[in-house]
Amino acid sequence: MNTENFDYKSIPGWGMDIDPENEPTYPMKNYTGDDHKRSDYEKSPQQPVDVEVLKSIERPQYSAVLGNTVPPSGLSGAIRRYAFKHSEDRYRHWIPLILADRVNSWEGIFEDLKKGYIPNILAERGWKAELKYNPKGLVKKVFVTALVASLAITYLSRKK
Repeated sequence: MNTENFDYKSIPGWGMDIDPENEPTYPMKNYTGDDHKRSDYEKSPQQPVDVEVLKSIERPQYSAVLGNTVPPSGLSGAIRRYAFKHSEDRYRHWIPLILADRVNSWEGIFEDLKKGYIPNILAERGWKAELKYNPKGLVKKVFVTALVASLAITYLSRKK
């Protein structure tokens, strides 16, 4: 499309913000000088770090506010500790974090069983909705999981 001789005024609504009386951002352009003071704010006090909190190696200190309700623990915590020893621009940081999330979900199931609570894994994993809205996909997932599990069991149980 040749835009050299294009008449932009023929576009409906073109230039509607040129009129300061009709421009939605016009009040924002009424600067008072306070925008230069935005870097002179008082920093929030550091939240006390009373549990283990994992921090990126790229940052020298913790952020002012951090999550401390669920410290890393178990196998997933060890995987997370390994991940945070590496830079955020490496797969050695992100892939272990994804793995740690998966391991942590299984740790939660085992913890529930240890406490005497039997989790409804099918409902928690969304299999009822999957069966209703994507039955072919569910059958495929079950088949692939069974195949991988049987191959793993066969490989691990064969005599060397």
